[in-house]
Amino acid sequence: MIDNNEYILQVEGVSKRYGGVHALNNVRFDLKRGEVHALVGENGAGKSTLIKILGGVVHRDGGTITFDGQDARFTRPIEAQDAGIAIIHQELSMMPSMSVIENLFTGRMPSRMGIINWGTLEKQARKALEPVKLDVDVHTPVKDLTISQRQLIEIARVLSTNAKLIIMDEPNSSLSDSETERLFNVINTLKQHGISVIYVSHKLEEVLRISDRITVFRDGSYIGTVNTEDATENSIINMMVGRELDRKAVTVRPLANADNALLEVRNLSGRRFQNVSFDIQRGEIVAFSGLVGAGRSDIARAIFGADHFSSGQLIFDGRPVRFSSPGQAIKAGIGMVQEDRKVLSLFMGLKTQHNMSLAQLPYMFKSRTINYSRERKLVDRLVKALDIRLASVDNPVSSLSGGNQQKTVLARWLATEPKLLILDEPTHGVDVGAKAEIYELMRDLARQGISILLISSELPEILALAHRIVVICEGRVTGIVDREDATEEGLMAYATGIRDDFATSQQQVTTS
Repeated sequence: MIDNNEYILQVEGVSKRYGGVHALNNVRFDLKRGEVHALVGENGAGKSTLIKILGGVVHRDGGTITFDGQDARFTRPIEAQDAGIAIIHQELSMMPSMSVIENLFTGRMPSRMGIINWGTLEKQARKALEPVKLDVDVHTPVKDLTISQRQLIEIARVLSTNAKLIIMDEPNSSLSDSETERLFNVINTLKQHGISVIYVSHKLEEVLRISDRITVFRDGSYIGTVNTEDATENSIINMMVGRELDRKAVTVRPLANADNALLEVRNLSGRRFQNVSFDIQRGEIVAFSGLVGAGRSDIARAIFGADHFSSGQLIFDGRPVRFSSPGQAIKAGIGMVQEDRKVLSLFMGLKTQHNMSLAQLPYMFKSRTINYSRERKLVDRLVKALDIRLASVDNPVSSLSGGNQQKTVLARWLATEPKLLILDEPTHGVDVGAKAEIYELMRDLARQGISILLISSELPEILALAHRIVVICEGRVTGIVDREDATEEGLMAYATGIRDDFATSQQQVTTS
């Protein structure tokens, strides 16, 4: 018998159907007061659907939900908010052109006779940012801030609502290690004040660290709940995917020819990086490691022609190059998957087929119209090759899970037959099963002779995939390390500037 005073939330037999698909099938979930309860599962497991139901975004088809002793059947998000439920969504719901203050207090700005007291509001905004220790000008437009700063503002906004339950959906997806530690301290403070947290994340090592209990969903069904102290990564993964994943066979093979450079970067300098030098061999996976804001993506965008660099030299495929646009880089044989796939890579309302063939459309015209037969043959081949799971390529790409959306972006660039692929956080927001598939795909591409520049904030991922690791700190290369010589501690030492000397790897580039 459940003690209703102990539990702030009880979900029993909740179902939700979209057409013939069960997004949720008779699931249950409960949450104690002052507890951090992790909800995990692969993309498509039903986690987001339950969150939307709790937040009043969608209506359940059946089952009961009791929140704080009351029957909860919210028909609008404002009803859930008024009841004391706040949600930090993975996809940030911010207004980029508006200031930090306006984003923090949208819909609840204190005013008198219709006039906002901006002085009082500024003080309240600074106080709201204190728990996440974010020091920014509160009058700054959000569009001028980094993704990680925006995420901290979103967290601060929710914390300022005095909610009884806070649902965190991948809250640290764009945060650095130090910012994540800050978030965990905030969560511990919430627990001490009796506030309950539902924590949704694909990062199992963090789930095991921060949660009290863990509930697993799979294919819209409830699988089980375990005490965190009794759980391991392998046991949770087995519950999530229904099978053991081979997590050992992930290390890439040594290069057959380690003296065959495809890309040489010499003393490259730009707005956020200085004197960057490294090379990438054919069929090699080189990883950029470093803290958020170190300049890794800026360097990659400069190589790809998306940003300009002020000085230095690029040698690609044996000849000096300076791409003035991504189009020139693509023609030369470079593809780039950017970090924010939903904003920078995908057209969410467009058919999956067109998203996949986009980079090849200029070559598919016949008599001024697209050769749809040729396009469909290309797409069908890519869907099969990458094992993209979807109902139909005619459905919008927004209907796919995060892992299959990422595969769609990869398919687009593989269609161009690239020599070099730049992958910026390629497993961001995908579940462990899809992550393992993307790892295997990367290894296969490297075996085929395609070079990969990997940008990742996950050190285990870098150590599992890279032949060499280039560490960036404040826009400078602080170390180039061979995989066999690399450790997480060593990479963090370079990334934080503790080691300011260059690594003595035999393959380290000597600047001219």
